[in-house]
Amino acid sequence: MNAGLNHDNSMLYTKSLMDLICSCMLTVSLGRGVLLSSGFVLVYEGALVLLAGTLAPVLTGPMVAEITDVGSAFIIALGLNVMDFEKLHVANFLPAVLLAPFFCWAISLLPAGF
Repeated sequence: MNAGLNHDNSMLYTKSLMDLICSCMLTVSLGRGVLLSSGFVLVYEGALVLLAGTLAPVLTGPMVAEITDVGSAFIIALGLNVMDFEKLHVANFLPAVLLAPFFCWAISLLPAGF
């Protein structure tokens, strides 16, 4: 999102380098299919950057903050699943990514002091 909204590609470059290192290690154990999946990752991440760039005029600062908060909650939930502390169905929370900016917009329509 940062690359699409602020034209700051540093996070995208860092993530790409981490993906490259992980895919090289996984290729050794899982085979060439891992390298073939890199095309899908390129398309997927590129589509997210283009979508963020398209939505940039519509998204306000609080909306972006709420989307970031939802993403952080997803990462925490996935971490809890990996460590077997709690079994959370993280995919059930995916609509929150769309609902959070909508609720920010709806709250901004309320009169001040409500």
